[in-house]
Amino acid sequence: MSNLYLWIALVFTAALGWWAWRRPASRPMSAPASTLTAFSPQPTRAPRAARPIPAPLATPAPTAPAEPVPPELAALVWRREADLEAPRRATLLATVSGIPRPPGSLQQLLSPEFVARAGSTELSELVMAEPLIAAKVLGTVNAPFYGLHRPVNGVGQAVTFLGMNTVRNICLQYMLAEAFKPRLASSQRVFDEIWKASAIASELSVRLSKALNLPDQGGLATQVVLGFVGHLATASLMPPAELEGWLTRNRVERTAHEQALMDLNASEIGSLLLQSWSLPEALIDEVGDMSRLLVTPVASVDPARLPRLALGYLCARLGERLALGQQTGLANYDAAQDIGPDTHHLRSCLAHPALAGLNAALQAPELQTALQLMLNNAPRAQ
Repeated sequence: MSNLYLWIALVFTAALGWWAWRRPASRPMSAPASTLTAFSPQPTRAPRAARPIPAPLATPAPTAPAEPVPPELAALVWRREADLEAPRRATLLATVSGIPRPPGSLQQLLSPEFVARAGSTELSELVMAEPLIAAKVLGTVNAPFYGLHRPVNGVGQAVTFLGMNTVRNICLQYMLAEAFKPRLASSQRVFDEIWKASAIASELSVRLSKALNLPDQGGLATQVVLGFVGHLATASLMPPAELEGWLTRNRVERTAHEQALMDLNASEIGSLLLQSWSLPEALIDEVGDMSRLLVTPVASVDPARLPRLALGYLCARLGERLALGQQTGLANYDAAQDIGPDTHHLRSCLAHPALAGLNAALQAPELQTALQLMLNNAPRAQ
């Protein structure tokens, strides 16, 4: 019997050896890609910028205009703070820091939370805490500039007739006015022209962004107003003899002139000042990028941000030209046919589908009527 067991064991061992010899060599099992991704060590990344970049729209970027870049625009080198040598930067920062700070309520007015959620009651409480500003705001609201048919006695009532965005930007203009005073009486005219341009540009952006159904319409109008802070700061710092004819130059000539006099142009000086006032970085970036559209090819602009930047730039430029009398109105105005060195990149941006209704919005009877009221009744922020 033991021999039988021994014989069975030998047969089994031989079969097992034969099977092992015939089996192909086994391969190591690869883990699923998701498992490797989850457990593999990842390289350390630097933190991203605080302001998220919006996802591009599902529309192709507009194409650049067929004509070549105008020579004066091609020759312009836009200078930023980082481009200055350390001593010149320090001198300019010290000079800009000498401009008085506006009331503390400005920061609350411009905070993203206030812009997103505040209603007429909150705005009224904020403004009434600054009695002098509140009086100026109500005086402006009741002026012919806004064409109200009955007087209003409070900020909340003004919001009812003019809308939250318009009243908030009137408040913003008067808060900013506390920081800017002309050194000479002869310079007052320049400041008045800047304030008028700011008011017209702000109202245009409110009405046009609503007609085009752009997002964050109130935020866009606020950014347009803040874009004039650099103008006001430059007018405050520039030698008085240089103010004559300064604003009447096109934006390319003006930028080159400002950089020759003060190292930076008005837009970049405005960004420095807004930084010194500790305003939100994302807001400062939007305001600066709007002005930089002067020298920025359309292919370099995020398509998701492009409609707002282009409309804001257009409104600021129209506000200047209308306030200075270089344009008498917008009847039959076609932005795509407004050819000049300071509209070269803008016109290619206007091909964006979100701005397709721009010309119709510009010719709307309600806007034309409101614009004539504004042109006939110039506001002064003092």
